[in-house]
Amino acid sequence: MASAADYDRMKKVKEFDESKMGVKGLSDSGITSIPRFFIHPPHTLSQLKSSSSSSSSIQIPVIDLSDHRSKVVDQIRVACKTWGFFQVINHGIAMSVLEQTINAIKAFHDQPPQEKAKLYVGDEKRGVRFAVNNDLYRSEAATWHDHLQVWMAPEPPEFEQIPEICRREVVAWDLHGKNVAESVMELLSEGLGLEPGKFKKLTFSEHRLLAGICYPHCPQPDLTMGIASHTDSVVLTVLLQNHVPGLQVKHGDEWVDVKPVPGGLIINAGDFLQIVSNGEYQSIQHRVLANPYKEPRISVVMFFNLIKWKESDSYGPLSELLSPEKPAIYRNFTKQEYLDDIYSKGLNSKSFIQKITI
Repeated sequence: MASAADYDRMKKVKEFDESKMGVKGLSDSGITSIPRFFIHPPHTLSQLKSSSSSSSSIQIPVIDLSDHRSKVVDQIRVACKTWGFFQVINHGIAMSVLEQTINAIKAFHDQPPQEKAKLYVGDEKRGVRFAVNNDLYRSEAATWHDHLQVWMAPEPPEFEQIPEICRREVVAWDLHGKNVAESVMELLSEGLGLEPGKFKKLTFSEHRLLAGICYPHCPQPDLTMGIASHTDSVVLTVLLQNHVPGLQVKHGDEWVDVKPVPGGLIINAGDFLQIVSNGEYQSIQHRVLANPYKEPRISVVMFFNLIKWKESDSYGPLSELLSPEKPAIYRNFTKQEYLDDIYSKGLNSKSFIQKITI
């Protein structure tokens, strides 16, 4: 191996990026050691080792959406305040649809690299693209996953732009995911004492990104990450995943393994929801461990955000939630500030919230 002085990290990253083979291409090639630019620094790897003691008895809340509404509102309010994450069951989507969606995303990633490479172009802010890490050139170290990214709204792609192998399922999942997100947003709105339709009026589900992520087998899972620790910048995230584990949520000082409930969907609050709720709901750090199993971990993530900003393209805590006893804990910010923060750095935790905290 070249010495630290001789190693040109950016050159190696660029070579890998331009190969368009993706992480799964590397994994399928039979490598036994990962490229150096995937290796994370000691302070990150030491936290991975400590996570092995994560208590199996602690779990994120599981909420039955078919239960009595007032009970569900209270459960979601508490879960979003104390965990920032919860699983929902009886959400109205058939198990067969969940399985078809996962299988379609897996089928996309199982295609030969040259087929996926056709989509290895484009803008990370719109359209359809296949990529390794969006922050490949911005992050401290690369992470062990590939993803198919489809911007579904407000400017949906042409139907034919979506890969045929998963086209029907992606379009269907956009509708299913939106329905669940809007149902949960009604409950979250009620939990704040607002009218159920408040978040819908604020267009909180009208900006939608679907990411079909594959975490292939990693030969050295103790040296890298599937996805680095971060919070989501959006209002709300809805996650469908297969049975291969890896997702962890920070709860207090502990990393907790998220065990998928059959038929369940994982919901988490994003930074934007923490801000508009004036801290009543919490956006929590989470990460995905590199996959040590032969079977890939597959997840289908939908990120929901707003399209309608306030006057002067600004936002902040909702005025209905503020009072002399409960003043704003975050300052107003502009749309440009918010977007600059997202696209100017690698994944990290709550840097934007820290910037606007009063």
